Amino acid sequence: MKEIIPQFPAFLLVFVRVASFFVTMPIFSYRTIPTTHRIGISFFLAWIMYYTIDAPVLEIDGAYYLLIMKEALVGLLIGFVAYMILSAIQIAGGLIDFQTGFAIANVIDPQTGAQSPLMGQYLYTISLLFLLSANGHHLLLDGIFYSYQFIPIDKAWISFGNEDMLEFVVKAFNQAFIIAFQMSLPVVGSLFIVDIALGIVARTVPQLNIFVVGMPVKIFVSFVVLIIVMGMMMAVVGQLFDYLIVTMRGLMELVGGT
Repeated sequence: MKEIIPQFPAFLLVFVRVASFFVTMPIFSYRTIPTTHRIGISFFLAWIMYYTIDAPVLEIDGAYYLLIMKEALVGLLIGFVAYMILSAIQIAGGLIDFQTGFAIANVIDPQTGAQSPLMGQYLYTISLLFLLSANGHHLLLDGIFYSYQFIPIDKAWISFGNEDMLEFVVKAFNQAFIIAFQMSLPVVGSLFIVDIALGIVARTVPQLNIFVVGMPVKIFVSFVVLIIVMGMMMAVVGQLFDYLIVTMRGLMELVGGT
Protein backbone atom coordinates (compact mmCIF):
# COMPACT_ATOMS: atom_id res chain seq x y z
CA MET A 1 0.00 0.00 0.00
CA LYS A 2 2.85 2.39 0.82
CA GLU A 3 4.28 1.91 -2.65
CA ILE A 4 0.97 2.23 -4.48
CA ILE A 5 -0.51 5.15 -2.55
CA PRO A 6 2.25 6.98 -0.64
CA GLN A 7 -0.10 9.86 0.18
CA PHE A 8 -2.65 7.67 1.97
CA PRO A 9 -1.15 7.78 5.51
CA ALA A 10 -1.04 11.60 5.60
CA PHE A 11 -4.50 11.87 4.06
CA LEU A 12 -5.91 9.49 6.68
CA LEU A 13 -4.54 11.72 9.44
CA VAL A 14 -6.22 14.75 7.88
CA PHE A 15 -9.46 12.83 7.51
CA VAL A 16 -9.37 11.68 11.17
CA ARG A 17 -8.97 15.26 12.44
CA VAL A 18 -11.74 16.66 10.25
CA ALA A 19 -14.11 13.81 11.11
CA SER A 20 -13.35 14.26 14.81
CA PHE A 21 -14.19 17.95 14.47
CA PHE A 22 -17.56 17.01 13.03
CA VAL A 23 -18.30 14.73 15.99
CA THR A 24 -18.41 17.60 18.53
CA MET A 25 -18.48 20.76 16.41
CA PRO A 26 -21.70 22.84 16.62
CA ILE A 27 -24.06 22.59 13.63
CA PHE A 28 -22.09 19.81 11.91
CA SER A 29 -22.47 17.31 14.77
CA TYR A 30 -26.27 17.42 15.01
CA ARG A 31 -28.43 14.38 14.46
CA THR A 32 -30.44 16.21 11.82
CA ILE A 33 -27.42 15.78 9.51
CA PRO A 34 -27.18 12.12 8.45
CA THR A 35 -23.99 10.31 9.39
CA THR A 36 -23.27 9.39 5.78
CA HIS A 37 -23.42 13.08 4.82
CA ARG A 38 -21.05 14.04 7.62
CA ILE A 39 -18.58 11.34 6.57
CA GLY A 40 -18.82 12.47 2.95
CA ILE A 41 -18.30 16.13 3.82
CA SER A 42 -15.36 15.18 6.05
CA PHE A 43 -13.82 13.11 3.26
CA PHE A 44 -14.02 15.83 0.60
CA LEU A 45 -12.86 18.55 3.01
CA ALA A 46 -9.91 16.37 4.01
CA TRP A 47 -9.18 15.76 0.32
CA ILE A 48 -9.09 19.51 -0.35
CA MET A 49 -7.04 20.30 2.75
CA TYR A 50 -4.50 17.60 2.01
CA TYR A 51 -3.31 19.44 -1.11
CA THR A 52 -3.06 22.79 0.70
CA ILE A 53 -1.16 21.92 3.89
CA ASP A 54 2.00 20.45 2.32
CA ALA A 55 1.58 17.13 4.12
CA PRO A 56 4.70 14.99 4.56
CA VAL A 57 5.03 11.41 3.36
CA LEU A 58 4.56 9.10 6.33
CA GLU A 59 5.02 5.40 6.95
CA ILE A 60 2.53 3.14 8.67
CA ASP A 61 4.33 1.95 11.79
CA GLY A 62 3.84 2.05 15.55
CA ALA A 63 4.29 5.82 15.76
CA TYR A 64 1.70 6.30 13.03
CA TYR A 65 -1.06 4.85 15.20
CA LEU A 66 -0.12 7.33 17.91
CA LEU A 67 -0.52 10.09 15.33
CA ILE A 68 -4.01 8.81 14.53
CA MET A 69 -5.01 8.93 18.21
CA LYS A 70 -3.47 12.39 18.54
CA GLU A 71 -5.42 13.71 15.55
CA ALA A 72 -8.69 12.30 16.95
CA LEU A 73 -8.06 13.88 20.36
CA VAL A 74 -7.20 17.25 18.81
CA GLY A 75 -10.36 17.29 16.73
CA LEU A 76 -12.58 16.23 19.64
CA LEU A 77 -11.03 18.75 22.04
CA ILE A 78 -11.29 21.82 19.83
CA GLY A 79 -14.80 20.90 18.68
CA PHE A 80 -15.88 20.34 22.29
CA VAL A 81 -14.57 23.75 23.36
CA ALA A 82 -16.51 25.40 20.53
CA TYR A 83 -19.67 23.54 21.56
CA MET A 84 -19.08 24.51 25.20
CA ILE A 85 -18.94 28.20 24.29
CA LEU A 86 -22.19 28.02 22.32
CA SER A 87 -23.89 26.19 25.19
CA ALA A 88 -23.87 29.53 27.03
CA ILE A 89 -27.03 30.34 25.09
CA GLN A 90 -28.85 27.35 26.55
CA ILE A 91 -27.51 28.19 30.01
CA ALA A 92 -29.01 31.68 29.67
CA GLY A 93 -32.33 30.13 28.66
CA GLY A 94 -32.15 27.80 31.65
CA LEU A 95 -31.69 30.76 34.01
CA ILE A 96 -34.69 32.50 32.46
CA ASP A 97 -36.79 29.34 32.69
CA PHE A 98 -35.90 28.85 36.33
CA GLN A 99 -37.06 32.36 37.20
CA THR A 100 -40.16 32.22 34.99
CA GLY A 101 -41.36 28.84 36.21
CA PHE A 102 -40.74 26.88 33.01
CA ALA A 103 -37.98 24.83 34.64
CA ILE A 104 -40.49 22.11 35.51
CA ALA A 105 -40.81 21.25 31.79
CA ASN A 106 -38.03 20.44 29.34
CA VAL A 107 -38.07 19.57 25.66
CA ILE A 108 -36.02 17.06 23.71
CA ASP A 109 -33.52 18.79 21.47
CA PRO A 110 -33.80 16.97 18.12
CA GLN A 111 -30.28 18.10 17.19
CA THR A 112 -28.48 16.52 20.14
CA GLY A 113 -31.10 14.16 21.61
CA ALA A 114 -30.68 15.68 25.08
CA GLN A 115 -33.19 17.54 27.22
CA SER A 116 -32.97 21.32 27.10
CA PRO A 117 -34.96 24.16 28.71
CA LEU A 118 -37.84 25.70 26.76
CA MET A 119 -36.43 29.21 26.55
CA GLY A 120 -32.92 27.88 26.06
CA GLN A 121 -34.02 25.84 23.05
CA TYR A 122 -35.82 28.85 21.59
CA LEU A 123 -32.83 31.17 22.00
CA TYR A 124 -30.45 28.47 20.74
CA THR A 125 -32.49 27.95 17.57
CA ILE A 126 -32.59 31.70 16.89
CA SER A 127 -28.84 31.93 17.54
CA LEU A 128 -28.10 29.07 15.13
CA LEU A 129 -30.09 30.82 12.42
CA PHE A 130 -28.14 34.00 13.19
CA LEU A 131 -24.89 32.03 13.03
CA LEU A 132 -25.78 30.60 9.62
CA SER A 133 -26.89 33.98 8.27
CA ALA A 134 -23.59 35.52 9.39
CA ASN A 135 -21.59 32.70 7.73
CA GLY A 136 -20.38 31.51 11.10
CA HIS A 137 -20.21 27.93 9.82
CA HIS A 138 -17.59 29.14 7.33
CA LEU A 139 -15.53 30.47 10.25
CA LEU A 140 -15.77 27.07 11.94
CA LEU A 141 -14.46 25.41 8.78
CA ASP A 142 -11.68 28.01 8.66
CA GLY A 143 -10.79 26.94 12.19
CA ILE A 144 -10.41 23.36 10.96
CA PHE A 145 -8.25 24.45 8.05
CA TYR A 146 -5.92 26.78 9.96
CA SER A 147 -5.46 24.28 12.77
CA TYR A 148 -2.70 22.69 10.69
CA GLN A 149 -0.66 25.88 10.97
CA PHE A 150 -0.56 25.48 14.75
CA ILE A 151 -0.70 21.68 15.10
CA PRO A 152 1.23 19.85 12.34
CA ILE A 153 0.03 16.38 11.53
CA ASP A 154 3.53 14.90 11.96
CA LYS A 155 3.89 16.20 15.52
CA ALA A 156 3.60 13.03 17.57
CA TRP A 157 3.39 14.34 21.12
CA ILE A 158 0.78 16.79 22.43
CA SER A 159 0.92 17.75 26.10
CA PHE A 160 -2.79 17.47 26.93
CA GLY A 161 -1.89 17.59 30.62
CA ASN A 162 -0.33 21.03 30.26
CA GLU A 163 -1.31 23.34 33.11
CA ASP A 164 -1.75 26.33 30.78
CA MET A 165 -4.13 24.34 28.58
CA LEU A 166 -6.26 23.29 31.55
CA GLU A 167 -6.36 26.87 32.84
CA PHE A 168 -7.35 28.11 29.37
CA VAL A 169 -10.27 25.65 29.14
CA VAL A 170 -11.46 26.55 32.66
CA LYS A 171 -11.35 30.28 31.82
CA ALA A 172 -13.31 29.64 28.61
CA PHE A 173 -15.92 27.70 30.60
CA ASN A 174 -16.08 30.56 33.13
CA GLN A 175 -16.48 33.13 30.35
CA ALA A 176 -19.37 31.11 28.91
CA PHE A 177 -21.19 31.39 32.24
CA ILE A 178 -20.51 35.14 32.38
CA ILE A 179 -21.94 35.62 28.90
CA ALA A 180 -24.97 33.49 29.82
CA PHE A 181 -25.57 35.65 32.88
CA GLN A 182 -25.29 38.82 30.77
CA MET A 183 -27.87 37.48 28.32
CA SER A 184 -30.35 36.47 31.01
CA LEU A 185 -29.83 39.46 33.33
CA PRO A 186 -32.58 41.75 31.89
CA VAL A 187 -35.28 39.08 32.10
CA VAL A 188 -34.11 37.61 35.40
CA GLY A 189 -33.77 41.07 36.95
CA SER A 190 -37.25 42.08 35.82
CA LEU A 191 -38.74 38.88 37.23
CA PHE A 192 -36.94 39.49 40.51
CA ILE A 193 -38.68 42.87 40.76
CA VAL A 194 -41.98 41.16 39.94
CA ASP A 195 -41.36 38.66 42.74
CA ILE A 196 -40.78 41.54 45.20
CA ALA A 197 -43.99 43.23 44.03
CA LEU A 198 -45.96 40.00 44.37
CA GLY A 199 -44.55 39.50 47.87
CA ILE A 200 -45.70 42.99 48.88
CA VAL A 201 -49.15 42.32 47.41
CA ALA A 202 -49.37 39.00 49.25
CA ARG A 203 -48.63 40.75 52.55
CA THR A 204 -51.02 43.64 51.99
CA VAL A 205 -53.88 41.66 50.41
CA PRO A 206 -53.96 38.24 52.12
CA GLN A 207 -57.25 37.35 50.45
CA LEU A 208 -55.53 37.28 47.04
CA ASN A 209 -54.21 33.86 46.01
CA ILE A 210 -50.78 35.01 44.90
CA PHE A 211 -49.77 31.56 43.61
CA VAL A 212 -52.60 31.64 41.07
CA VAL A 213 -52.01 35.24 40.00
CA GLY A 214 -48.22 35.26 40.14
CA MET A 215 -47.50 32.61 37.51
CA PRO A 216 -49.36 34.29 34.59
CA VAL A 217 -47.95 37.68 35.59
CA LYS A 218 -44.37 36.39 35.56
CA ILE A 219 -44.85 34.66 32.22
CA PHE A 220 -46.36 37.81 30.70
CA VAL A 221 -43.57 40.04 32.03
CA SER A 222 -40.86 37.61 30.86
CA PHE A 223 -42.26 37.55 27.32
CA VAL A 224 -42.57 41.35 27.17
CA VAL A 225 -39.04 41.90 28.45
CA LEU A 226 -37.69 39.18 26.16
CA ILE A 227 -39.23 40.88 23.12
CA ILE A 228 -37.75 44.22 24.17
CA VAL A 229 -34.21 42.94 24.80
CA MET A 230 -34.03 40.40 21.94
CA GLY A 231 -31.87 42.79 19.89
CA MET A 232 -29.45 43.16 22.78
CA MET A 233 -29.32 39.39 23.21
CA MET A 234 -28.41 38.91 19.57
CA ALA A 235 -25.65 41.51 19.95
CA VAL A 236 -24.27 39.45 22.86
CA VAL A 237 -24.58 36.32 20.71
CA GLY A 238 -22.51 38.06 18.03
CA GLN A 239 -19.82 38.74 20.63
CA LEU A 240 -20.11 35.10 21.68
CA PHE A 241 -19.31 33.98 18.13
CA ASP A 242 -16.24 36.24 18.08
CA TYR A 243 -15.13 34.82 21.42
CA LEU A 244 -15.65 31.29 20.07
CA ILE A 245 -13.22 31.90 17.20
CA VAL A 246 -10.67 33.52 19.54
CA THR A 247 -10.98 30.60 21.97
CA MET A 248 -10.46 28.02 19.22
CA ARG A 249 -7.37 29.86 17.99
CA GLY A 250 -5.93 30.21 21.49
CA LEU A 251 -6.49 26.54 22.25
CA MET A 252 -4.85 25.48 19.01
CA GLU A 253 -1.82 27.66 19.85
CA LEU A 254 -1.54 26.00 23.25
CA VAL A 255 -1.94 22.50 21.83
CA GLY A 256 0.63 23.20 19.13
CA GLY A 257 3.05 24.78 21.60
CA THR A 258 3.32 28.06 19.64
